Amino acid sequence: MRAHVKPRRYDSERGCYVYDVSFKTRVELTERTVKVAEAFGLGVDAEQEHVLLRDFTLKLAEGDVVYITGESGSGKSVLLRALREDLGDRAADLSEVTVDSGKPIIDTVGGSFREALGLLSRVGLNDAYLFLRRYPELSDGQRYRYRIAKLIDGGRRFWLADEFCSTLDRSTARIVAYNMQKLARRSGATLVAATSHVDLEEDLSPSVLIRKGWGEEVKVEYRVNREAPECTAVKGITIREGTRSDYAKLSSLHYRDSRLPVPLRIYAAEKESELCGVIAYSYPGINAAGRRKAVGYRPRVEELNRDWAVISRVIVHPKYRTTGLGARLIRETIHQVGRRHVELIAVMAEYNPFAERAGMRQITVSTPDPSVTRAVEELRSLGFTPPFTSSEAYNETILRELSQEKVSKVKEVLLGVDDHLYKRLIGSNRAFVTRPEMEAWLSDKPPERLARCIKILTILGQGKAYLYWCRDGGSPP
Repeated sequence: MRAHVKPRRYDSERGCYVYDVSFKTRVELTERTVKVAEAFGLGVDAEQEHVLLRDFTLKLAEGDVVYITGESGSGKSVLLRALREDLGDRAADLSEVTVDSGKPIIDTVGGSFREALGLLSRVGLNDAYLFLRRYPELSDGQRYRYRIAKLIDGGRRFWLADEFCSTLDRSTARIVAYNMQKLARRSGATLVAATSHVDLEEDLSPSVLIRKGWGEEVKVEYRVNREAPECTAVKGITIREGTRSDYAKLSSLHYRDSRLPVPLRIYAAEKESELCGVIAYSYPGINAAGRRKAVGYRPRVEELNRDWAVISRVIVHPKYRTTGLGARLIRETIHQVGRRHVELIAVMAEYNPFAERAGMRQITVSTPDPSVTRAVEELRSLGFTPPFTSSEAYNETILRELSQEKVSKVKEVLLGVDDHLYKRLIGSNRAFVTRPEMEAWLSDKPPERLARCIKILTILGQGKAYLYWCRDGGSPP
């Protein structure tokens, strides 16, 4: 059996392209096929034609989302192959995306670290430890998201996906469909998705809906090209005041350790009995880069304790990332905290601006002190791998494996950081810590305290965005 696809032709009267697709088959003569022919009076010696599409019209524009549905065997894949043949190098097929299974995914997309971080974040793979995994170590849903990132990275203008999301559970399929139509539309690519599942229409919000029936039966519906307003998988999620227990259930999904600064309030997002996300507000620190720029002065401690809060944690379950739930957690709780000023200091805000979508303003992005960047790289040469060094347990494990000579080198690396940062490395409240005091601290403390020092160094080595929100929309006089 083979498909016969006539070259597309442009119909000037109707203003669209026309495709003709049909099958021609010849039956192999065997003892049993001859008996079938005899029993039903069929002819088996001549080539037979089975028409799937005849005079089929399809209008495609940049940014269209095409959803092809129909039962298995009705001809969806044949139509998709016809489109692929016609589009040639302008099209990329999701099933043909190549992956490098031997490298961490952060090393396999984008032309630079910044591009890679942005691409993976756009498809919901925005977890520090996830960046370090290899393709075989991802779940089915994560692999699908990764392949979408590779599809975007290829720069083709037509994205074709046969058996779209057919291997995923339906909740994950709806989330992937919602994200893919959003990415396609925002990048100006045309997405053509074919599947026998009919539950993705609302999340894909197709501008072209094709229902393929048996034989020549096909119906095409053209709609306004409009991005889906909300993913159906998040419908029914409610946000309530939460507890430390709620936070503990999702804390392992955060790239930092599970310890939480003293919270003012915790809120939880849930759907039926499933915990989907948490947000924690805490008391702000004495100093924060960007605070003075946000309000025009340096608030006193009493004002910070009375009128300020900091968003210390936002954790969204991996399944629900890129659905807008992070922004919703901020938007629906920030007025309930009872503070005039709320700030957020985030590493990923530059690549995943969920806080800005919730109404916060990005005030500044800080860059690490050069001495910290240098120290992080020197520790890397001694066997410490960022960002794993944000875990004290990891640092303790490495320290115990090092010789005394190398442990001494670790201490020298920490002493090499500019002395104005010593107090932050050891968690001192003093205005200034001298080098002899720092040397004594490093010598006297057990390995677990040295491990914490390395963790703080890692945090200092991260570029951070400072975001701000004011209850009345302005700044104090």
